Amino acid sequence: MPKVLFRILISFAFLASFLVLPAAAQQALGFDTKAPQAFLVEDSTGTVLFSKNADAVFPPASLQKLATAEYVFNELKSGNVSEDTLYKVSEYAWRTGGALSRTSTMFAALNSEIRVIDLLRGVIVHLANDACIILAEGLAGSEDAFAEKLNERARSLGLTKSFFANSNGLPNEKNKTTAREMVFLARHIRSAYPDYFKLYAEEQFEWNKINQRNKNKLVFENNGIDGFATGFAEGHGFSVVATAQRNGVRLYLALAGLKTDKERMEETRRVFDWAFNNFKRHKVFRKDEIVAEAPVFGGDVSRVPLKPETDVDIYIPVDNPDRIRARIAYTWPLRAPITTGQKVGMMSVSVGEKQVLEVPVYATMDVGTGTLTSKAFDGLKELLFFWL
Repeated sequence: MPKVLFRILISFAFLASFLVLPAAAQQALGFDTKAPQAFLVEDSTGTVLFSKNADAVFPPASLQKLATAEYVFNELKSGNVSEDTLYKVSEYAWRTGGALSRTSTMFAALNSEIRVIDLLRGVIVHLANDACIILAEGLAGSEDAFAEKLNERARSLGLTKSFFANSNGLPNEKNKTTAREMVFLARHIRSAYPDYFKLYAEEQFEWNKINQRNKNKLVFENNGIDGFATGFAEGHGFSVVATAQRNGVRLYLALAGLKTDKERMEETRRVFDWAFNNFKRHKVFRKDEIVAEAPVFGGDVSRVPLKPETDVDIYIPVDNPDRIRARIAYTWPLRAPITTGQKVGMMSVSVGEKQVLEVPVYATMDVGTGTLTSKAFDGLKELLFFWL
């Protein structure tokens, strides 16, 4: 079974030039949030600016509507449905998510037919539970069948801890997610469906002659927040997923477990203000810059240079100096033949003791199969390394 070998990529000269750079660890900045779970990411680099119990599961409540909306966006993008496709309001949707339910609703009339785009506005702007059920039944035949499709879609996107037992996040003990996965989902929605992302910033919409304001009160503030959603689960508190942009910098945030709606609003503002005011962009490696050489087993050369395909930038605090470190992980031994552009491993970038970014690295040259003598010598090295 192959071992995993970790090699530090940064030469002494490179490292020495960064001995006084800021620390990424939020503890060094003396910052914390009242939220038991939190995750904050800068969008263009993927740098993790703050993380607190980011993989602890909690009930998503209405945050789950992000997953439902994403599924519908994907169906629209794939051409399986159109914005003008009509879905009928069943008695189940009307009773379970409509006015009779005393939950958030778009007041869809029983047996009426509603366009997909209008249902989406109900889901996104007003967090309407009836709209979610109508979409679920229209797309899958029943809410249970839709939940199965929703979880298949979640796994295909890489959400491994989230599970959705219904379309809207109404109480069900099986519903669960994490702050990290909610941020991942939010980033994906804006990246993959920029035209539909704009719906999250709509302040209101009218349906059935009823004007309904955006349930996410944060979008009404002039502080750069332009999406996504809020949630509340009995016994687990208030949660939020939000994105904001200021001066060309976009951040994504998830908070969960807050005690009140007021606390949720205050903490969302405070975390964003802290991040926008205390971080700056820093280039670690340029695109196509050689960052390391990996030993090759059985090749016509002994080492292959490695590089990232894009610039490697991170966001770092403006104060509190510390080292920037980069490491590469790959499966050892790395065997020939190797082709140019072949993914060889992953480079992780850390500031202080905090890993903030991970990017793939690729071979910069072809490596052919070596001679019998070189193979024998490499075999001896492998044997010695194995016992070490």
